[in-house]
Amino acid sequence: MALTLMKGSEAIAEAAIRAGARFFFGYPITPQTEIPEYMSARMPEVGGCFLQAESEVAAINMVYGAAGTGERVITSSSSPGISLKQEGISYCAGAQLPCVILNVMRGGPGLGNIQASQGDYFQGVKGGGNGDYHLLTYAPSSVQEAIDIMMFAFEKAEKYRMPVLFLADGIIAQMMEPVEMPEMVDFKVDPEKKPWACTGWKPGDDPAKRATINSLYINTEDLAVHNDRLQAVYAEASANEQLWENYKTEDAEFVIAAFGTVARIAKSAIDELREMGVKAGLFRPISVWPFPYTHLAETVCREGVKAVLDVEVNEGQMIEDVKLAINGAKPVEFLGHCGSQFPTTEEIKNKILAMKEGK
Repeated sequence: MALTLMKGSEAIAEAAIRAGARFFFGYPITPQTEIPEYMSARMPEVGGCFLQAESEVAAINMVYGAAGTGERVITSSSSPGISLKQEGISYCAGAQLPCVILNVMRGGPGLGNIQASQGDYFQGVKGGGNGDYHLLTYAPSSVQEAIDIMMFAFEKAEKYRMPVLFLADGIIAQMMEPVEMPEMVDFKVDPEKKPWACTGWKPGDDPAKRATINSLYINTEDLAVHNDRLQAVYAEASANEQLWENYKTEDAEFVIAAFGTVARIAKSAIDELREMGVKAGLFRPISVWPFPYTHLAETVCREGVKAVLDVEVNEGQMIEDVKLAINGAKPVEFLGHCGSQFPTTEEIKNKILAMKEGK
């Protein structure tokens, strides 16, 4: 395939369409407004539906309704908008509705700013809405990786009947990179494969086949059974859907843990450290739920690794999962900024050098 230079937001939107998405409901908010802009022009061309809702709350509830028919549905927003969607996201999780949600993270808390951030990690992986639920959550570090993940995101959502969340910092959406776009998927709803979906029922049909989309269980025993079923699904997803990348960790004495765009900055620092004779490497979780705990432990809990440095654009959110994985076996230090200020290559390099000197 030929490479095409595309802006991240537009490339991700096009990938969703090529993955079979034909319904988009959203609301403009920087730095992801180009996604609904692109969808507004592109969806009619492929026979899909674009609708700018009156609010983020309305958009996620439109997702709930359309996903209930078995169609591939997507919405996008940025940090404050995703906060507004949390009730609807919890409803989608409770009703076991497959859908894809894009969070292009910006600085916070509150309205914060319109620059890139990683401050929504807790919101994404710990559950921003009510109840015990999870979302399959991916943190791409490049436009191409976001495209590649999008091409299987709906399949994963449908396999486990759970929403998929993209946790992408604003740089991913705003940067331009050469990408390879995949071929269009020929997706059509198959009622036989999705008996849970509301694809049409009329009097005289088998009542047992009448689909009902619901997240309300008044009876406590019924709700307990429903939650047990959800937890079994999450356990299966957790066992099978972990994704990660190791970069020069085979002989590393210092391992950097980072996700998203920050991991690319860390790679530059690692390359410079290697030229100086310092053995550094990177562990990058691609799925942040399920977090690859065992694989991180295997990477760092071995002879030769002296310490771990967690690097993020927040005040330390993923570091909790890093520490859980390592379980005290190695020292863990943190380097990060909030307010959308990204750690520089030089800062990361100097921090590792200081750790090497025991400072």
